[in-house]
Amino acid sequence: MLKKMGEAVARVARKVNETVESGSDTLDLAECKLVSFPIGIYKVLRNVSGQIHLITLANNELKSLTSKFMTTFNQLRELRLEGNFLHRLPSEVSALQHLKAIDLSRNQFQDFPEQLTALPALETINLEENEIVDVPVEKLAAMPALRSINLRFNPLNAEVRVIAPPLIKFDMLMSPDGARAPLP
Repeated sequence: MLKKMGEAVARVARKVNETVESGSDTLDLAECKLVSFPIGIYKVLRNVSGQIHLITLANNELKSLTSKFMTTFNQLRELRLEGNFLHRLPSEVSALQHLKAIDLSRNQFQDFPEQLTALPALETINLEENEIVDVPVEKLAAMPALRSINLRFNPLNAEVRVIAPPLIKFDMLMSPDGARAPLP
């Protein structure tokens, strides 16, 4: 067990160092068994955090993200958080004014993260395979850059299915009523 933990920590350290040393605009910590974003990474990345435009934290075990994460990486263009245990986003997600795409698929959202509707550059939202019933259709319709929202395999209420199509100017992907996600 300790050996596996040590290997996971070493993998995270190696990936962070690669980002710093190469001057990359990408931090990929997918599949690192993270239960939270490691605090030490803020210190290591403090001189390059503004140039990081893509962070991938997919397929970890994250239950939440902190406000510090959102304010530290406020230059993000893309945030990939699919396959975690997230059920909400901090209000400081509003600091991500340049964010164009966010992937929150295969998480545990029961409520639509409405803070996303305040992001002016956001073009793509992926919330596939969550537990969302209601969606703020009017707020989504008012988003200037939104082009696509994926809500497949969510138990959306009938009202959203009826009201949304005539109000929106973007692609809204929904599963047929009652459809279930395929088993992995």
